[in-house]
Amino acid sequence: QVQLVESGGGLVQAGGSLRLSCAASGRTFSGYVMAWFRQAPGKEREFVAAISWSGSSTDYADSVKGRFTISRDNAKNTGYLQMNTLKPEDTAVYYCAAKFGPGIKVISTWYNIWGQGTQVTVSS
Repeated sequence: QVQLVESGGGLVQAGGSLRLSCAASGRTFSGYVMAWFRQAPGKEREFVAAISWSGSSTDYADSVKGRFTISRDNAKNTGYLQMNTLKPEDTAVYYCAAKFGPGIKVISTWYNIWGQGTQVTVSS
């Protein structure tokens, strides 16, 4: 069973950038759909981005299109979320999620493997 650990969160000013990493251990990451979700205080967890196991397909929430890029390196068992032009409304705990299977999904309840989350805070 794959286990996930996120890292790379922190405090940045609006307009800055961060790169989040999602390190997988216990099994090969190959064959798993990987996604990022985020949750701000008092709000529901929301979809951010997802990528198929091969990296051939991606999907993004409208709020992050053109600013965030999801990628993965299966040889390193690691997924990434590059976040550019950050805005205060991006402030949230960011979670990496995965599930073995084809294609991509945007529904959080579909994923069965979750990381612990990493805090991203964007100041204005």
